Amino acid sequence: MKKILGAGVVAAALAIAGATAVSAQTEYASKELIDAANKEGKLVLYTANFTEPEQENIKEFNKKFPGIKIEMLRAPGGQLITRVKTEAAAGKLNADIVDHSDRGDMLVMKDMFMDYAPPNAADYLPDAQVAPNLWPRVTLVWAIAYNPALVKNPPKSWADLTKPEYGNKQIGQVFAPAGGTTWTRVMFERKILGEDYWPKQAATKPALFPSGAPLSDALVRGEVAIAPLLYNVIYTKQRDGAPVEIFFGPEGAPAIPYSTGIPKTAKNPNAAKLYMNWCMSKEGQAFMIQTQGNLTSLKTPPVYPKNFDSKVVKVWLPKFDEFESLRKDWVEDWNKIYGHRQ
Repeated sequence: MKKILGAGVVAAALAIAGATAVSAQTEYASKELIDAANKEGKLVLYTANFTEPEQENIKEFNKKFPGIKIEMLRAPGGQLITRVKTEAAAGKLNADIVDHSDRGDMLVMKDMFMDYAPPNAADYLPDAQVAPNLWPRVTLVWAIAYNPALVKNPPKSWADLTKPEYGNKQIGQVFAPAGGTTWTRVMFERKILGEDYWPKQAATKPALFPSGAPLSDALVRGEVAIAPLLYNVIYTKQRDGAPVEIFFGPEGAPAIPYSTGIPKTAKNPNAAKLYMNWCMSKEGQAFMIQTQGNLTSLKTPPVYPKNFDSKVVKVWLPKFDEFESLRKDWVEDWNKIYGHRQ
């Protein structure tokens, strides 16, 4: 009798555990979707996001869904768009998800993507989207970092980056034509800090870099002392022990919603939807915020990244029509002021 009762208790416990697991999964995916995704068993992700944080996302996702292998192709924005267009024109687009930092480039290709919306679509800011089938899976934000071994009187604001005391290439910057993320920072500088900001800042003769990855490495090595950087680029280095300090300027924090879609030609659409659903869920967004220093385009953030005081610093999100219409002329102006040749 005791053995029978014991077996029943064990069975009941297993049933409860199983129900809990299913419940957790069905917050952002039905059992049917999960089964279909597991049957596909893989997906191919094309992304402009940085390799290390995306690998962390994949690892976390695979804790829940170990049967789905994710192959990642990471490339800078311009290279990624060229590859997607070239493969699509030849009828050989290999991606199940395309994830890009430049919403304008993705909008041009919106008809390439299937109708898709995550279960919590209504929880997202409408201004973060450029099309109903493209979603802000990742939202990055600009911060200011410095090497405390080199800077005894550190800056406390964006405006401080114009101070002559930080001249002679102490400041490093990603140049304006580098892509959509940098254009967001540049647009913020002129609209919020004023038209005289660029000339004053250029007078410090900053060292110019093609992207945030080499600039963040240069800051850690002490080749530059101060740098505006995407927070997730430098935060992960600080998290892992790099000697840097980071803050958000009180004038605002320029944010960049990515644009992510599932191509109509996806060979593994169910696995793609499941990964997107997880990334877009509060669980997925909170993971990216806490471990990588991202922001979120959710109307109500589940948490904020470390060092971000939402009572002091406000997120600045560019209006998309201005993001597109001002870009060419303003980037040309920036190039002339900073003496940058493309």
